[in-house]
Amino acid sequence: MSGPPGSLTCVPDVKPLIHARGLVKRFGAFTAVDGINFDLYRGEAFGFLGPNGAGKSSTMRMIGCVSPPSEGELSILGLDPVADGPAIRARLGVVPQEDTLDVELTVRENLLVYGRYFGLPRDQIRERTARLLDFVQLSDRAGDQVEPLSGGMKRRLTIARSLINEPDILLLDEPTTGLDPQARHVVWDRLFRLKQQGVTLVLTTHYMDEAEQLCDRLVVMDRGKIAAGGSPRGLIEQYSTPEVLELRFDPGEHQQAAEKLASVPAQRREVLADRVLLYVSDGEATLASVRALGLEPLTSLVRRSTLEDVFLRLTGRRLED
Repeated sequence: MSGPPGSLTCVPDVKPLIHARGLVKRFGAFTAVDGINFDLYRGEAFGFLGPNGAGKSSTMRMIGCVSPPSEGELSILGLDPVADGPAIRARLGVVPQEDTLDVELTVRENLLVYGRYFGLPRDQIRERTARLLDFVQLSDRAGDQVEPLSGGMKRRLTIARSLINEPDILLLDEPTTGLDPQARHVVWDRLFRLKQQGVTLVLTTHYMDEAEQLCDRLVVMDRGKIAAGGSPRGLIEQYSTPEVLELRFDPGEHQQAAEKLASVPAQRREVLADRVLLYVSDGEATLASVRALGLEPLTSLVRRSTLEDVFLRLTGRRLED
């Protein structure tokens, strides 16, 4: 893998399914996507991470052939999304952020009707519907109305529906937003199985643990640009430290303790309202150094660095709408 910030390229001996160079999307005077480069290959799970307004959804809409690029080069499955949009869309599966199921139909009927949009033979639609409902563990609810299903069940049904045309690429926009932890893990399991079967996944997510679980490679976007790209583990190694020491002090002593901690060796430190984070190689050794200064935190936690540490370092702790 090679390339400066602003790009994500690797050089396997295969042609990329999606190829982007200098990709730009403007809405009037506002530039939502500002000259990004990436290649995506068959059978991998590729993620776009970033705060709200970073340009993730605009990029996904260009890949989905529903929003033309303003500038730059984009090819999908070897085709031009502007000239060949219908042909590309026929080979894509799309899981939107909000479920768009027909709640007046049954679970089975949602797939049967959707399959007809692709002009598939009825026998083939029925066979795929049965197989997909089994895959997402909804066979026992096939005859039920959609409306009373749980959020997790509706999400799995949306994924099943997106696979009815056996797409080359599956686009997932925030696939588990709003789900409880158990439902999220069930969806993750289905997506991981799809990846094992060779389905190419492209997803946006706000959940760093989701990105670590699912993505082979990802880019972190910020203000329309790519801030960094690589594998989750590679990004953690490049932009963080092996361990993080989290320290909490009595609120009345917090600021004074933070000032004393400036003398403790650390690659990076963050002073938050409720705790101090020290990014170090050895958390336990650093904790001993803290105590040697006469500081005794209310609580201390040594943990491994995560993708969230990388994300916050690259994009900051600001909140954007």
